[in-house]
Amino acid sequence: MRVVLCAFMLGVVVLQQQAALPTRVEWGGGALVCLALGALAFMRGRTGCDAQTVGGWRRAGVLGLAALAAALTGFGYAAWRAELRLREVLPTAWEGRDIDVTGHVRGLPVLEKRGVRMQFAVDVESARRATGLDRFPSTLQLSWIDRFGRGAPELVPGDRWRLTVRLKRPHGYANFAGADAEAAWLARGVRATGYVASPARARRLPGTAGGLITTIDRWRFALRTRMGEVLTNAPHRGIVMALAIGAQDAIDEMERVVLRRTGTSHLVAISGLHIGFVAGWIAVLSGWLWRRSIWLGAALTMKGRRAWPLIVPAPIVATLAGVCGAAAYAALAGFNVPAQRALAMLAVSGVAFALGRSVAPSLALAWAGTLVLIVDPWAVVTAGFWLSFGAVALILFALHARLRVRAPERVESADDTADADRPRAQQRMRPDWRTAMRGRMAAAREHVASALRAQYAVTIGLAPLTAWWFSQVSIAGPIANAVAIPWVSALVVPAVLVGIVLPAPLDALAWQSAHALLVPLMRMLAALASQPWAEWHLPRPSVWAWLSAYAGILWCLMPRGWPLRFCAPLAWLPLAWPPPASIAHGAFRLTALDIGQGSAIVVETARHALLFDAGPGPESTHAGERLVVPYLRANGVPTLDALVISHADADHAGGAPAVLDALGVGGVRQLLGGLPSANALWDTARAVQAETVRCAAGQRWQWDGVEFVVLWPDAGPLPTKSNAQSCVLKVTAPSFSALLTGDIDAAIERLLRTRAPQALAADVLLVAHHGSKTSSTELFLDSVDPRVAVFQLGYRNRFRHPHPSVWSRFAARGIELARTDLDGAARIELDAGVLTLERYRDTHRRYWMDG
Repeated sequence: MRVVLCAFMLGVVVLQQQAALPTRVEWGGGALVCLALGALAFMRGRTGCDAQTVGGWRRAGVLGLAALAAALTGFGYAAWRAELRLREVLPTAWEGRDIDVTGHVRGLPVLEKRGVRMQFAVDVESARRATGLDRFPSTLQLSWIDRFGRGAPELVPGDRWRLTVRLKRPHGYANFAGADAEAAWLARGVRATGYVASPARARRLPGTAGGLITTIDRWRFALRTRMGEVLTNAPHRGIVMALAIGAQDAIDEMERVVLRRTGTSHLVAISGLHIGFVAGWIAVLSGWLWRRSIWLGAALTMKGRRAWPLIVPAPIVATLAGVCGAAAYAALAGFNVPAQRALAMLAVSGVAFALGRSVAPSLALAWAGTLVLIVDPWAVVTAGFWLSFGAVALILFALHARLRVRAPERVESADDTADADRPRAQQRMRPDWRTAMRGRMAAAREHVASALRAQYAVTIGLAPLTAWWFSQVSIAGPIANAVAIPWVSALVVPAVLVGIVLPAPLDALAWQSAHALLVPLMRMLAALASQPWAEWHLPRPSVWAWLSAYAGILWCLMPRGWPLRFCAPLAWLPLAWPPPASIAHGAFRLTALDIGQGSAIVVETARHALLFDAGPGPESTHAGERLVVPYLRANGVPTLDALVISHADADHAGGAPAVLDALGVGGVRQLLGGLPSANALWDTARAVQAETVRCAAGQRWQWDGVEFVVLWPDAGPLPTKSNAQSCVLKVTAPSFSALLTGDIDAAIERLLRTRAPQALAADVLLVAHHGSKTSSTELFLDSVDPRVAVFQLGYRNRFRHPHPSVWSRFAARGIELARTDLDGAARIELDAGVLTLERYRDTHRRYWMDG
């Protein structure tokens, strides 16, 4: 059964890697193959799998056929669910138009600095009548932006509203080794995003939406509101809220950094550990109460002959109560993937126990994975699924491997049998208290050893997964978790749950106690996080390095005596010390990131790296922190030899402070910029000991056979206009060159062409000012004569870049064009003497991607 369930999950995983969904012909062929395999497995199972057949091979064949049928079933099920969800799509013609929609607030609204972000469940029939569309997205993600300081109204889950919204298709950033926002939106059923276009016209409608989910959301909202009132000035109130209802939007950014660097982020996500803890306590309490309810059962039962514990045994009541308690806490958590996994495992084990059967933990885990993917086939594209199931699988493997080789502690002898047959008075006396104490201490040592082995398995076993998903491994994690897990699970979580149960004002005492318990813990974690060794950044490993690491981990977790177990860490070397980027001496690779309306280009040579602009900052998309830094780490660029900020505009320089702060002291060796001397970025760079140099024409240097030359601005006072201050950088290899232009306008283009038109010639051109009509003049393009041109743009940006005349000017020349808003990140390099352009949305396409 485990093989069949795992095969079903594998089919779902494979579907989520596809660039397109199956066609009708493929659907029909797959269904026929699946039916044929299932029938063949059934027939072979009935005709030849008894114990007398030669038949181990036949049984293996039957299992293989069943597994293949299950894999096809999982693939088909996930494809069917995807087709249903993708039918709800906003037509391109309706993007950016004002649409009146009616519906209700779904889930917990997220408070932001500029307003509120929420999910909005649309009354589809009214939307169809208003738009005339056959299918209108049933779930929207909307922002209610506070433009004039009036503040957004209180948005309560279930409240009905009539809103005027402006929408676009779900379109996220697409970068190499970056997070996939479009997959996350699809998993939540969000098929359009946008904002409330006319807050003054918004109207709250009478009544509220019904249903169990809405009731749970309103309960969570009421708890969040109450906790916000009780813990108004508490520094860690966001963590208390996260432990209660799973909402992490109130956690401070500095707290997130501390939790991430110490590997304790899982503690604030209402993990499976917390679900199991709650289920255990409720089971113990309900079992205790049920056993002592015999007097009440006798009083209410006719003739008083049978009490409740005799009708339904206390262990079954305790088990079912624990499952129900776990379900309630998982509902409070918003049913995230770790909570679903823990609840599913408890439910499978509880049902089996109630039916008088036992189920192996590994089978319960396989059933849990299958049930989670039946509910949400897109869970496999999230880190939470792999980390949660991976941690449990590693613990089971480590403990099972140890138990299998343990010798029985004591073999029953003939004397023992004879002693058991004697009358009670003649049996051997019980051991004295010293012997009993030694037994208890041995049992305690065994429990501690098992806990340490489990922690060891999780620590080394999840390292490749965290390297894959987050490009980092927490070195301080084992120390931090050894203290934080028991502290939070045994002290903080019970106090939080008591506060949920108690009425006001007693709930305030419980939550304040939980916060008081968090204060020393967070102080200790902050001290650990401040250590330079707390976090180890790794590039995203290749598939082969990842598989090699897990082969070594499984080998390392084998029991004592396993051959060559001490050599297992050698298999981790490809993960820990990956080979350098395959860029030859005298060549370079240019990657234009998809960071919205802004600019960020990474230029890599054999042993050096340069970042030209850092994208928008906190005033827009936080691109420096959320997109640029993760890309650098995931692609093995821990140090920038130069950070070039073309000019001071926010869409080019806004992300630079985040890059400097994230890479830290020594992470950026030089800041080169077309910035006024009063710009605060100079001081930020000096604080991390980076050399600061203003851009000036004539500056040049060489890395690994590649020449870098600054063409503009001139030395001396900078031009008055910010765009005219832009650094213009040319990168030249023996057979390949690129021109990075910032936001220069037509006047600067004419000046550069007049000075040295031959110096502008380049194979690759970063189009100036995102394709604005004020740049990219005909004569300038004649001088550059590029083969490839890259437009860095925001999807449906408000400036309407690129200008149609500029785009047609490039297209008419037969230049190969890439635009990050539609193509995602663009990577350009010389491969075997051929200039190659890789568009992320082409080479890494998934069926849910827009465009």
